[in-house]
Amino acid sequence: MTPPQNSREWNAADYHRLSAPQFQWGQRVLSQLRLRGDECLLDAGCGTGKLTRLVLENLPRGSVVGLDLSRNMVLHARQNLAPDFGDRVRFVAADLVALPFRNCFDGIFSTASFHWVLDHDALFRSLYQALCPAGWLHAQCGGGPNLARLRQRVRTLSQRPEFSNWLGKFSEPWFFSDAEGAAARLCAAGFENVETGLEEASFSVPSGQEFQQYLRTFVLHRHLDLLPTGALRAAFVQQASDISALDDPPWTLDYWRLNLRAHKPE
Repeated sequence: MTPPQNSREWNAADYHRLSAPQFQWGQRVLSQLRLRGDECLLDAGCGTGKLTRLVLENLPRGSVVGLDLSRNMVLHARQNLAPDFGDRVRFVAADLVALPFRNCFDGIFSTASFHWVLDHDALFRSLYQALCPAGWLHAQCGGGPNLARLRQRVRTLSQRPEFSNWLGKFSEPWFFSDAEGAAARLCAAGFENVETGLEEASFSVPSGQEFQQYLRTFVLHRHLDLLPTGALRAAFVQQASDISALDDPPWTLDYWRLNLRAHKPE
């Protein structure tokens, strides 16, 4: 089943408010960058621009293009950052597998985005083409057994009679690559000096209500788009939360992050 067109959109305000774990992961990735300060970078999957701001603060003589598939995200990021950074930051709504750039960037930075792209061969080819010779890719996304426990529960819930008409045949909207497969795809796209690796990053929330908000905003919005009524959407999230309340600790998301580093040849 194909998700509706509006599934590319996100609730930018809720994302900005609730994205503490994504921001923390991104900060760690950003801390590993070694920047001269004058580069032109692409923030691939910029979201609401929280990390884009930090990148710009580390580029006093450089510039950033923030790109996201969601126009809601792009508008939110532009409103937040343009007043402070002027023409050093620009924003584009575009698909990562069809980037409108060729040989443009010294580096590409990305967190929590690539797993929403199902075709990683096309993704890495597109990123490669956007980089200047000797440009670098430094990224992190969901990978390996990411959310395996939650995903199994969602598949089981989707088969229940009240949900199966809409979700019973819905394919997952994510692709969680292992480290070896990601390395092979990066090499096939032309990258060299490829490094990939997985790390565990479980995240717990303090209440069922917050867990449900998180599921609606970050994990299950494409599932919920397919359910025809607010009552069904609320029931689906409630049942997922009720199951997770029995975990130890309760309301825990079993995240795994895939780290990616590579360079385009000179």
